[in-house]
Order: sequence, then structure tokens, then C-alpha cells
Amino acid sequence: MPSRRSFLSAISAVCGIAATQGLAIAATSNRREYYVSPHGNDRNTGSPSRPLKTISAAAALAQAGDVITVHEGIYRERIAPPRGGLSDAERIVYQAAPGEQVVITGAEIVTGWSKVKHDVWKVVIPNTFFGSFNPYSDLIHGDWFDAKKRKQRTGAVYLNGDWLVEAAQIDDLYQVSADSLWFGQVDETTATLFAQFKGMNPNEQHTEINVRQTVFYPEKTGLNYITVRGFTLRQAATPWAPPTAEQIGLVGTHWSKGWIIEDNIVSHSACSGISLGKYGDQFDNQSRNSANGYVETIQRAVAFGWSKENIGHHIVRRNRVSYCEQAGIVGSLGAIFSVVTDNVIHDIHVRRLFSGAEIAGIKFHAAIDTEISRNVIYRSYRGLWLDWMAQGTHVSRNLFYDNDAHDLFVEVSHGPFLVDNNLFLSKVSQRSLSQGGAYVHNLFCGGITITDLDSRMTPYMKVHSTEIVGLHDNPSGDMRFYNNLFASAGDLSPFNAARLPMQLGGNVFVGNAKPCTLESAPLAEPEFDPKIELSRTEDNILLAITLNEKWGEQPRKIITTELLGNAIVPDLPFERPNGTPVRIDTDYSGRKRNPASPFPGPFECPIGRRQSIRII
Repeated sequence: MPSRRSFLSAISAVCGIAATQGLAIAATSNRREYYVSPHGNDRNTGSPSRPLKTISAAAALAQAGDVITVHEGIYRERIAPPRGGLSDAERIVYQAAPGEQVVITGAEIVTGWSKVKHDVWKVVIPNTFFGSFNPYSDLIHGDWFDAKKRKQRTGAVYLNGDWLVEAAQIDDLYQVSADSLWFGQVDETTATLFAQFKGMNPNEQHTEINVRQTVFYPEKTGLNYITVRGFTLRQAATPWAPPTAEQIGLVGTHWSKGWIIEDNIVSHSACSGISLGKYGDQFDNQSRNSANGYVETIQRAVAFGWSKENIGHHIVRRNRVSYCEQAGIVGSLGAIFSVVTDNVIHDIHVRRLFSGAEIAGIKFHAAIDTEISRNVIYRSYRGLWLDWMAQGTHVSRNLFYDNDAHDLFVEVSHGPFLVDNNLFLSKVSQRSLSQGGAYVHNLFCGGITITDLDSRMTPYMKVHSTEIVGLHDNPSGDMRFYNNLFASAGDLSPFNAARLPMQLGGNVFVGNAKPCTLESAPLAEPEFDPKIELSRTEDNILLAITLNEKWGEQPRKIITTELLGNAIVPDLPFERPNGTPVRIDTDYSGRKRNPASPFPGPFECPIGRRQSIRII
């Protein structure tokens, strides 16, 4: 894995900005900058010469327009900002000092381990050590959660920064295993943790345990305009985050507006890494795992301020998110009107100790007018899952690979949503259980599965709004596939018998890829091998692909709002969040398309056949 500095440098090169830069903050006459250092004192003023010791102490002082700059070190605390900013120009900024590595963790070092036998050690910890929250008695549970018939705790044991695997029962620790295991028991006064430390003494290593549920997350809702920049945030005992309950991430916005979460490394969350999600109430986890239960959740959220004026508008960019067992980024209702861009998300739900219906690199409910662009998502169970109310959603220029279930799943949404210039390289590119979508200039290497009809009644909204217009079931069809390249196992034939009309044109199918019979003149070259290869270095991802320049001789059109028409159920056009028309006239790399006949797939104007494209 690349170092934090090399990762940020690589991302910044793509974005054309320095990793430590963020949104400009307008100068105000009373703006202050507070400094924090491990060598400081919380009785200090927070000046450069008299820094504070904890970030929480600085948070208690900071007002709208202020900046908190944190110097290099490890901070073992949960930051719960007591207030937010007043506007985009008067936000409260939490930032790592430029060029310095600042770690904020939900774990504590624990010594006093005693050997039981073989490689198994134990430590006994008084429950008072944990305060009001003990992650070793806190079981993961909730709507749409499957514990696989065993107890799943939110806590973990860490050896030199990596987490051990929770055993189903204590006897498992005395068996030969590929993974190092741990097991916990809690009574009225103590927590006893057992763990395998193969060939080493944990008291001589960097051995940690979880003590905090989250790392950077407000206790109150409605704290707006906060920036979190440049930190390493890790090791949180987060709960399961279904769309019907409060969604606590390792770092999260907690039902607010206008956050910027940028240039961070987020890792090792029991469930979710970054949360843009829902508030909590007395109805949490009481949906009966039903569509009606979630409709009721949405109705309550409207009464609790869910609107374009109050919620969302977040920017989540240039973060690396990994080793989260539910989702890298999660958000029910709270991600509306947001931009999620240039993030690298990987190793999500890789341990598979539990299961459930909320697991993906990115999992959003109601991504209304949300842009998801230029992200790299790999080694996740699912890549991107858009569930309910993907309306005005724009998925553009993302790379998906090595994801197990599928790269993209759009569920019970009526559109319009737009998917363009993406690279879908996993074995299954897409699962479709929606209508009202447009797929333009993508590369599909995996299959596509569809559901003929889903009878759940799900909402569609007023244009660019959270106002519900009506509910509708989910028949197949009403999809647009234009100018895509299908290779390997790419397969558009499941739409042969779609219930609603389809729009297809300009698609190319090579190798074993299969067209839809509803397309009048697909270009098929079964003998052509694009020889797609992905290679990685510490800082770069390169895609090698062979293209046929003659494909550009076939007439095709630039894809526009006018050509795409209206999504049938909501009767709305494909347009930008500001109401301006869509025109797909650039490729994956931002190059201009040939207006007379754009080249199929994500890449425009190949010179020669073999191409090497830098992704990061």
C-alpha cells in the first residue's frame, strides 16, 4: 500500500491541485487559527508557541471561520464538534499541518497480556476503562443485517496496526488457522480478551483495542460547513448502518449540510468508513426489513428537515478508504446534492464474518442530484450501490475492478440517472433493478443481470428536490445504451425482453460480448481481442487496451439531453443539477470527443491500436 504522502501526491497530480489545498476560505476580521500538538497543553491559548494538546479542546474553542491545525502525532480521542460554520465562506476547518502525518484513532494501547498456552494470550480489563461504551459487549445488529448465526462485536484487537479476526467461539483460538484470531468475554465488572499472537509477545508489540465507537462525528445534528482535511482516521467500533437508523461512520456528517471531507486516509471501521447518512430516532431498526418501513422512514425524514435547503451538499474527495466491513462511504438521505470524487476505495467487506443488504464500496439511498466521479473502487463485495431514488444521479469516469458481486447495482429507482465514461472491469458489471437510466461511452467487461419486475412501490421526486411526487413499481426497461464498448463477458442481451421501451445505438461488442436484439445495427467483432490489462505501481494505475481505430468510422451522435428524452416514470429529462442540458462531449480522460462521430467506449481518438492510459 502506498504511503500517505505518496498517495496524496498521486491524487493531487490527477486533480491538478496540491493535496493540502481545499476550498478557499474568505478572510474575516475575527478569524483565528488554533494549533494542536502532542507536546501542547489544553490550558494553553492554542497559539503557535502555546499549542493545545487535544483536538477536542480546540474544537470547544473554534467558532465559524476558524481553522484548527493539528501537528504530527497520534491522537487517541473522539472529536465531536460542538458547532459548525455559518456558510461556505465561514466554515470551521480541521486540518493536518501541511506535510505532517496526523493520526486520530479510536483505539488505545493495551499491555499486561499474559500467556495462556501455545500462541494464545489474554488480558483482563475493567469495564470502567471503556467509560459508557464497551465495544466488546456491543453486538452488531439492525435492519437487513445477517450475523451468520454467531455473535459479531464492534470491537477488535490490533497487532502493529492490522486487525485480528474475531473467532466465533473461544475454542477456535486453539486450532490452526490462517488468520490470527481473537475472542472476547464481558461480565459485570471486566472484559477479558483472548488473542492469538503467533510467535510473538504482544507486550513487546504495538497492541491496541477499540475503545471508541467513532473518531470524528458530531453528537448533534445540523452542524454545517465543517472541513476535515489531511488526517489518518482509523480504528472505530462503528455500528451497522442501515438506511432506517442513525448511520454512524468512523467519520460522519450526522444529518447536516456543506461538509468537506478531503485528503484523508480512513481505515479499519467495524462497519462504515465515511457516513453522509441519516439521523437517529426511536424508530431506528424497526422497519421490519420492508419497503413500506423505508417509505415511512423517508416521510419522517421530511418532517425532520430533509430538503435541499437543509441537508447534503457535501464534498468528499481525494480520500483513501479501506478495511471497512460494511461500506467505504454510506449515506441514506443525507448524501443529496453532494459530490463524491477522486476517492480510492478498496478492501471493503473482505473478511465476510457477517452479511447484509448494505454492503458496498459506496452505498447511497437517495443520491438525488449527486455526482459520483473519478473514483477507483476495487476489492469490494459490491462497487457502487445506488438504492432507491437515484434521481439526477451522475456516475462518471470511475474505475471498478476486482469486485465480487458486481461493480454497479441500481435498485428500485425510476431515474433519470446518467452513467458515462466508466470502466467496469469486474466479472459482473451491473445489476439492474430500476428504469430511467442512460449508459453512455462505458466499457463493460462483465455481465449484466436484470429483474423483470420488482413490485415494491418506491418514490420519485419533483425535479431537483426531495419532494415526493408519487410511488411506482419497478418494471425492466426504459434504459438507454449509447456508444458503449462491451468486451469479455459484457452482455446486453438480458434486455431483449424488457417491459418498457429501450433506446440503443452506437454500441460495439467484441469477443464473447452479446448485443441486445432491440439494437438495430450493433457493431460486433467476435474475433477482436482488446487485451485489457490493469497494472499498478505504488502511486499509479495504468490500463492497457487494444482498440480498433476503424470503429470511429461508424456514424454516431454526441449524446445530449434532447437525444435521451425523458425517463418514463417521473417524466423528467436528463439534465444537470442546475437545470442545464447534458452533453457528453468529453471522454474518460477529459479529452474532447469528435463531434461528427464520437469514438465508442470511454476513450476518444486512439492513435494506433494499443493504448496505455494512466488512471491515477
